[in-house]
Parts: sequence; C-alpha cells; structure tokens
Amino acid sequence: MHGCRAARYPGGMAVGNSNGSRAVAYALMAGGMALFGSATPVSRLVGEAFPAMLASGLRMLTAVVVLVPLLVVRRRTDWPGERLGVRDRWLLAGIAVVGTFGFTVLLFLGMRQAPGAVGAVVMAMTPAVTAVGAVLFLSDRINRWSAMGLALAVCGVLVVNLGGAVGGQGENVWLGSVLVFGAVCCEATYTLLGKKLTAGLTPLAISAVAAVGAGLLFAPFAVVDALSFDWGVPSGADWLAVLWWGAATMGVGSVLWFSGMRRSSGATASGFMAVMPVSALLLSYVLLGESFHWSHVVGIAAVLLGLAAVIRSDQSAREER
Repeated sequence: MHGCRAARYPGGMAVGNSNGSRAVAYALMAGGMALFGSATPVSRLVGEAFPAMLASGLRMLTAVVVLVPLLVVRRRTDWPGERLGVRDRWLLAGIAVVGTFGFTVLLFLGMRQAPGAVGAVVMAMTPAVTAVGAVLFLSDRINRWSAMGLALAVCGVLVVNLGGAVGGQGENVWLGSVLVFGAVCCEATYTLLGKKLTAGLTPLAISAVAAVGAGLLFAPFAVVDALSFDWGVPSGADWLAVLWWGAATMGVGSVLWFSGMRRSSGATASGFMAVMPVSALLLSYVLLGESFHWSHVVGIAAVLLGLAAVIRSDQSAREER
C-alpha cells in the first residue's frame, strides 16, 4: 500500500493503513491461525474416542451450524446467487471434495499415527507447498526465494522425523507424516482452486459451501459408523474436543482469519500463517502431554524460515510488477 490509498478485497471491504485498522486485522488473523493450529492436536484427541468417519461428519455438522447462519445473514454481500457459472460450480465441488473432505480425512488419520509435534511441523509446509502449486497450476514463477523456502520446509520435517524424540511411535511416525502431508496438499488445493473462482465469492461463502458439500459426502459413512458406535464411551471432554474441532477450528477460525485477510494485503496475511504451526506445537505439549525436544524447535525454525523465504518471494514478485 502507498500513501492513503486503499485496496479492495472480496466482499467490498477496504484495506486501509491506519494503525488501529492494522492492529485489528493482525489480531483477527493471529486468532484465526491459532484456532487453525489447534486442529492438529485436537484431531488426535478426537481420534482416540471416535471412529474416523463419524468424527469427521460431526466436525462438518458443527461447522455448518456456525458458518451457514452467518452466510444467511450476509447473503447480500457474500453470495452472488445466479452469477455462479458451471466452471465455478465445479471449482466449488473440488474445494469441498479435496480441500475439505480429503483434508479432514487425511489429517484425522495422520494424527492417529504421528505425535502432535510432528503433525505441527508437517502442517507448517502449507505455504511452501501452495507456492509450488501456484507455479505448477497457476503459471506463477518460482525464484530462488521460493526454492529456498521449499527446501527449508522439507528439511524441517526431516529433522523432526529423524530427531528420535517422537514419543515411541515407531514406524507409524513416517506413515502419519505422509498422511498429514497429504492433508497439506489438500489444503493447498483448497487455496489454489479458490483463487480460480471468478464469481466473486467471499471466503465465508466458500467455507460454508465447502462444509455443506463435505458434510454430505461424510453423511453416509458417518451413519454407518454411528450404527455400530457405543455412544456411552465418549466422555464430556471427548465431546468438547469434537465441538471445538468443528465449531472453533473450521467455523470461528475461518471467520476470524478471513475477516483479518479482508483488512490486509496478501503478503501480510501470509506472514500470519506462521502462527498456525506454533500454536499446534505448543498445544501438543499442553493437550497431549508430549515431551519437549530440541529437534522440534530446530524443525519448526527451519519451516518458519522457509515460510519467510516464501513471503520474500511474494514481495519480490510484487516489486517486479
């Protein structure tokens, strides 16, 4: 931003440069990313009490309960209605199937196998993977900063997996890392498909539609799990974890994050993605009782340096335009 000019983002909100506006945007984005990060350890807690499809279906249900009423209230500004074309409908379907359904399943199964600290570091690769995807599928250019960022992110994940302090999980750590990385690819796909939408849908509308679509996909599998599930097994804490996983991480987290994004530039917003892995790592210590190890710090530091390199790449690209 230069001078007093303001850029506009989906939904029509202006991005100003006053200190108060920036502070609010930063607080919203930090809060949203902190909630997103909590999904990593919380999904592991949920996985210990519920079968995969039932838990995922419940997550979508709670997210729908949060997001759809908000969309109804804001439908005049957040939903283009008849302007949705065939291409945009297919893109929304892809976001629901891959970006939401696939992400939820892979993260859930991955966190059953790997410690929360490992999942946190793997999830921190999301910005770098998204940058590479933009090069491959959106014709963006990759420069030395982007390449450096990807290399650092990969090194961070390897450090954590080879560091030895993985809580006695054995070979499953690698399987869990691969599954969580699959979730990272789904998350990157969510972002890339969203960028190709042309109907002017706001992030709230996209999130709500994705939650509804994924919920419909989970429904038949969730019903099958529910019929054979012993509903007396989950404790109050287990139910609280399910509600948090859906309502807080996918519902409230999305609203906070996207509200902050609409008040900030893309480069600034991408920097706040660093809050997510830090939140996931710290909450893995608190919620899962995992032991601290320096390999976690080294790994997360490498990934965050990689994120900084990706942000620098974005800034360089903007300066060249």
